[in-house]
Amino acid sequence: MAELLNPVEFRAAIKEAMKGREARNASFSLAWANGELTRDDFARWAENHYHYVGPFADYLGYIYANAPLDAIDAKDFLLQNMYEEELADIRHTDLLIRFAEACGTTRERVMDPRNANPVTRGLQGYCYAMAMRRNWVVATASLVVGLESQVPDIYRRQYPALIEKYGFTEDEAEFFELHISSDEVHGERGYEIVLKYADTPELQEECLEAIREGADMRFSYTRALYDYHVLPAREAREAGVKETVAA
Repeated sequence: MAELLNPVEFRAAIKEAMKGREARNASFSLAWANGELTRDDFARWAENHYHYVGPFADYLGYIYANAPLDAIDAKDFLLQNMYEEELADIRHTDLLIRFAEACGTTRERVMDPRNANPVTRGLQGYCYAMAMRRNWVVATASLVVGLESQVPDIYRRQYPALIEKYGFTEDEAEFFELHISSDEVHGERGYEIVLKYADTPELQEECLEAIREGADMRFSYTRALYDYHVLPAREAREAGVKETVAA
């Protein structure tokens, strides 16, 4: 029978579970950081990203409902996270739409689920299923640690590129700057909750598996953005250049 890991061992195991699955290393993230994308590519990103992060407060609400009444610190964190998503100075999704409009798309297109690719819809479904059906600590492990805690590392590379390489203003890119700080706090609080409440070997193993799944889902979602949107547009542009040269 597996033994219960102490907090130091468990945190190390969590880090190991995410290793090699970081979305910052997916093809879309690398192209973004390297200055290889267009504003059309960013528009497609926003049209997809809305359908992952737009319902994030809903996911957290299901976890909150499933958490026991005596997990007061965890429930307070979940409420605070929901408040920041929906009721703070400005909704995070409104900042995302502001960026999307700067890329040339519209609020209507961003909010239309028909503009999300199948992998994005799969990620949204995974988040709902995890939040609604799994143990609340396991769901926290997946959504807050496996998914949300990656955001600061991703955006620390991408935000400067938006300003310096792509010419966005700080106001247009506020969505990214905000999440570097807020999700660093959320991610650490998620770690603390999982370390505290995953209090059996079996629950710890469930959490580790959920973190691996969550990280895999975010990596696959990020890679799919490149495969579904960037690569076909790039191939079409290259084909057009070849036809022009041939003519």
